[in-house]
Amino acid sequence: MEKKTFEEVASQATMCLKNRLLRAAGTLKYYNYHWRRIKRYMESKDIEFIDVAVCHDYLLQEFGDRDYSTLDKGEKDDVKVFTTLIEFIESGTIQPRKEVTDFEGPIGQQMINYLSYKTSQRLAKHTVNEYEQYLFRFLCYLKESKVTSIRSVNQLHIIDYIKSIDPQTISLAHISIRTLRDFFKYLYIKEVIDVDLSSMMPKDNYKAQANMPSTYTAEEVEKLLSSVDRNSAIGKRDYAIILLAAKLGLRASDIANLKFENVLWEQSSIRLTQYKTGRMIELPILPEVGNSLIEYLRFGRLKSEEPFVFLCARSPYNPIHSSVITQIVRNTFAKTEINTKNRKHGPHALRHSLAGRLLERQTILPVISEVLGHENTESTRFYLRIDLTSLRQCVLDVPGVSPGFYAQKGGLFYE
Repeated sequence: MEKKTFEEVASQATMCLKNRLLRAAGTLKYYNYHWRRIKRYMESKDIEFIDVAVCHDYLLQEFGDRDYSTLDKGEKDDVKVFTTLIEFIESGTIQPRKEVTDFEGPIGQQMINYLSYKTSQRLAKHTVNEYEQYLFRFLCYLKESKVTSIRSVNQLHIIDYIKSIDPQTISLAHISIRTLRDFFKYLYIKEVIDVDLSSMMPKDNYKAQANMPSTYTAEEVEKLLSSVDRNSAIGKRDYAIILLAAKLGLRASDIANLKFENVLWEQSSIRLTQYKTGRMIELPILPEVGNSLIEYLRFGRLKSEEPFVFLCARSPYNPIHSSVITQIVRNTFAKTEINTKNRKHGPHALRHSLAGRLLERQTILPVISEVLGHENTESTRFYLRIDLTSLRQCVLDVPGVSPGFYAQKGGLFYE
């Protein structure tokens, strides 16, 4: 096998992700940031050429021999990034991570026709892919049930299939029902089947609910901030980053993309276009935020021509990535005695916490929406569920029951 340097392999793997899998620029940046960790490992070991063994040795050093299922989400994401590079080194390509589908037989052909119809409606590619995955699972069920004709499918088959889905994954059952309902409606309209099975689909009461936001008290946030060692250059950077998340509610992506042009010192404000929404937002530079930025820029940030405020702490000192922002906050939480059990502990939790404090101060929703950069108050209403103080005020007193109620003759109590 031809020996290749890290730069050669990383460059070729990046082009494969870009041209074959059509990954976005942000995703490519994310992969390359983590891949460079292997490069630093190679430099520390004085290794000139990269191969699969080098990658495996790095993974062993980084994660030990722990079982994959015991890793947290961040660690699993990291492993996936590294195994993608290993796959490229081994095969020279990277396969899309999508369940392989093979629509065999007459029923499979009807599903192919349906997917072509959905594509002709100009549905997004990922939506058609979703239909494809759920139909293929149903096809596999029909094959196991020895059903070979679409006209032989009846309501019992559909109900048995839905019942076979893990009851813990209610969203999976909901999407399956929705997909099959549309599929059988199509078949009935096209006169492929004589009975409209879409009208016989089981009903479900699934309602998508976002998880309860993780929040921290003002005391916990101050404890987090005070744990940062601001004597080092990295500490000065991390302190400013955490303040931007905790005091201004900025997302990790917006902190990472913050440029000098966004910091308007004369107006004492930060003005930027949010990465997630594309919406312009302007926030005041609070004194402690401004002081932390000045301290980092004067004594922590290396001289660089980069227009971005925050840089990586190691050579080549590239602009920091949003995933690093998340890791900085998580690592800082880990150094404290703050209880994070059953609570997320990244920058978004600090954003939620800010919303919670504003609600406690009875700040009106339009103002909170403006601070968080939401397009409308509907997005902000999501945070109402964390305002426990106000929710308690809505509780009604339970009226007392007259003693005569229990002494009365007849009724359910006496039957």
